Amino acid sequence: MSYKITRRNEATTYEAPGHFDVRTTRLHNPADVNDGRLVMGLSHFLPGGGTEFSGNPLESIYYIIEGEMDIELEDGSKTTLHVGDSFHCGPFTKKGIKNNGTVSCQMLVCLLPPPQK
Repeated sequence: MSYKITRRNEATTYEAPGHFDVRTTRLHNPADVNDGRLVMGLSHFLPGGGTEFSGNPLESIYYIIEGEMDIELEDGSKTTLHVGDSFHCGPFTKKGIKNNGTVSCQMLVCLLPPPQK
């Protein structure tokens, strides 16, 4: 198939490794589209929810739809993403994210796995 439409009631939930106090939903998988590689999901982080500090082999973009999310990077810097902000990092970038706010955070997540050899 060369395209896929996902209705909001068709998103699937899954357990993301290293994540806590979050509901992760998958909107698009690479296998859904011919030669596709892009993964897109919507994550709902409860206050206090986040990820362990680590890296993964995926290029990643995070876009904040609602709430705010703190990001800690491997160089020790920290920043807070607010509604409308985005964060883009390359593969194996070590980071930790946490919702230190008082409301849930909705974050659109786009992931690009490494090319298959």
